[in-house]
Order: sequence, then C-alpha cells, then structure tokens
Amino acid sequence: MGIQKTLAGALVAAAMTIAPFAAHAENKPVDITFGGKSTAQVMHKGKMVTIQRVQDNGNSVDASFAKTSRPCPPFCIQPISLAPGIETIGENEMIDYLEKMTAGDDSILVIDSRTPNWVERGQIPGAVNIPWTKLNTAKGADPLSIGEIMEGEFGATSFDGLWKFGKAKTLVMYCNGMWCGQSPTNIKALLDFGYPAHKIKWYRGGMQNWANLGLTTVKP
Repeated sequence: MGIQKTLAGALVAAAMTIAPFAAHAENKPVDITFGGKSTAQVMHKGKMVTIQRVQDNGNSVDASFAKTSRPCPPFCIQPISLAPGIETIGENEMIDYLEKMTAGDDSILVIDSRTPNWVERGQIPGAVNIPWTKLNTAKGADPLSIGEIMEGEFGATSFDGLWKFGKAKTLVMYCNGMWCGQSPTNIKALLDFGYPAHKIKWYRGGMQNWANLGLTTVKP
C-alpha cells in the first residue's frame, strides 16, 4: 500500500510539472479585442508594421517593466485625470489613432516622450520620438527650439508673439507608464503654452502596459 501511495504521488507531481508545458504547446489565439480583431497595420518610418499580441500563451512580462517599486519621487503614480479637458486613453484607442494616421489623417501625431535610451529598447509603431527634455526649459530647451517643434511638428502658428492652434495637430502622448512623469510634464507645459486640451490625448499605460499586453514594438 505504501509503495502504491508513493507511486501515485509521484505521478501527480509529474503531471503538475508537465501540465504547464503541455498547455503552452497548444497556444490559443491571442487577439487584440473581443470579437476577433487580431492585428492592425500601421505605418512606421515609411514601412508597414503589423501590430499584434505575442501568440505564445506562456509569454511573460518584459524585464524592463517588471520592477514594482521605483522610488517616488520622481516615479510617482500618475492620476487617471491628468488635467481638465485631457482625455486619457487605452490601448485600443491608441491603435485607432495609429490606424487613422496610416490611412492618411495628418491631423494626428503620436509622440513617444521618452529619452532615447528608453526608446532604444522599443517603442510603439507609428510614434515619433520627441524627448520630454525638448519641450522643457528647466532641462535646457530654449524658446526658439520649442517654437520650431510647435510649428514644424505640431502645426501651431505664431502671430504677433501669440500661438494659434486652429490647424494644430491632435497629439497622442505617452511615456513609460503610470509611474512615468515625462509625457505628463510635456502635456502640462503644452497647456501652459495655450495648446487646446481637447487636442491632447494621454496614453497613461504607456510602454509598461503595451509591453505587458504583448503588443508589437519596434526599435530604432
């Protein structure tokens, strides 16, 4: 009887060990949305990129975003509502904006506000990198270079020392996630410049949520 119990226990333990690997061997589809949207085609630097989620059911969190306790300050949890009039969006909305841009809507600009060392690890396809320091006078940005970005990238116009935003683009901004202050700092600065709040969208989840959901990234 003792031998039978020992053998049975060993078989159960072996089954528990093998089960996860067996589950991963037959991956089930990983769509983007409920209802069957599995991919999105977006343009990135002149080339078409397919956005999809990693299909390996055993895939795990990117090590770059595994840390839970970054010191605060400066890595404090950002609020859901960043400022009056600023819309906070999720992954599906981000993909919608990217698809609109790819379809030819040049009134939208998706901005990766992170510094280049983070961008080198991967970014959202279709985004342009404008580091948050480029819009921050405290970090050395001068009014002339900020003005060049406002006009050349964002579509704002200057008249008699005032900014006009009638033809300015809708900016969809993100950084590293809910603990990252880079895009929030830029958004607040833009509001101070007079940029209309309804023309600024904020993807609060940023690269942490994007990576944790297994969505496609591209590297420079």
